[in-house]
Amino acid sequence: METALIRHIRSQANTELIGDDAAIIDNNIITVDMLTEGVDFILAEVDPLWIGRKALAVNLSDIAAMGAVPKWIFMAVALPQNGALELAQQLLAGMQPLIEKHNLLLAGGDTNTWDGGLVVSITLLGTATEHGVFKRSGGKAGDRLFVTGKLGGSILRHQFFFEPRVDEALFLNKHYTVHSAIDISDGLTLDLHRLAAESRLGAVLYESAIPIAEDAFKLSQRSGRLPMEHALSDGEDFELLFSVGPGEAAKLLSLQPLSSFGVTLYEIGELTVESGLRMLGADGVLRPLTPQGFEH
Repeated sequence: METALIRHIRSQANTELIGDDAAIIDNNIITVDMLTEGVDFILAEVDPLWIGRKALAVNLSDIAAMGAVPKWIFMAVALPQNGALELAQQLLAGMQPLIEKHNLLLAGGDTNTWDGGLVVSITLLGTATEHGVFKRSGGKAGDRLFVTGKLGGSILRHQFFFEPRVDEALFLNKHYTVHSAIDISDGLTLDLHRLAAESRLGAVLYESAIPIAEDAFKLSQRSGRLPMEHALSDGEDFELLFSVGPGEAAKLLSLQPLSSFGVTLYEIGELTVESGLRMLGADGVLRPLTPQGFEH
């Protein structure tokens, strides 16, 4: 449904502002994400502090995908009637470490109570740096694809405790030429498909190079699906997926410049003139790859 709705909106609206992880208006970078009970979390099963943290972190990840500086938060919540005040305080407490780390300002918002479940919507405003911003549409054929961490199994823990790659993205933006970028929120193949489509290209993934998280192996034992399937489609990894030219790729691999942030860069594929996604298997055979991931 989400893809169809976005396609409809783009046919009716100013498409220059639609298509990236955030909108670019003058020098401002603006994103909004909403978490809803029953879809993004089950309130009875998780600490409200975790929900507050995640609500802010997913927005920070969008700003990171633009290579921008996050600054101002606007928060709207629909709170269950019982214990509304305490719940709101816990949400804010969960956000606080990220607010302090990234020097953010909670500038406004709205609160409501109702008979339904918890809904948290955050709008995050940031600014572009003098180095410009990352866009999904800037990819070039032959670009190498990188991710900033291992993938899959996020439902076990990572979805609440991931670190938005804000500082890492700013470092890359300052010191390297990044052609295109997106954050992996809905699944590697689905988000790669979106990036490639905006660049009017296709992509090949290298099967042997996909970094698979330990939790993907753990989840595989429960789900019956292969760890690789989880890495390709689980979503909520919130790692950066970005493309650079071959020369920059060689530098990134040899220098591993994000190691000081505790991050390892993995080269996982390349952008191609041929449209669609394909997987280069360990046997050297190219096979079609269907984009998969979470769609609302």
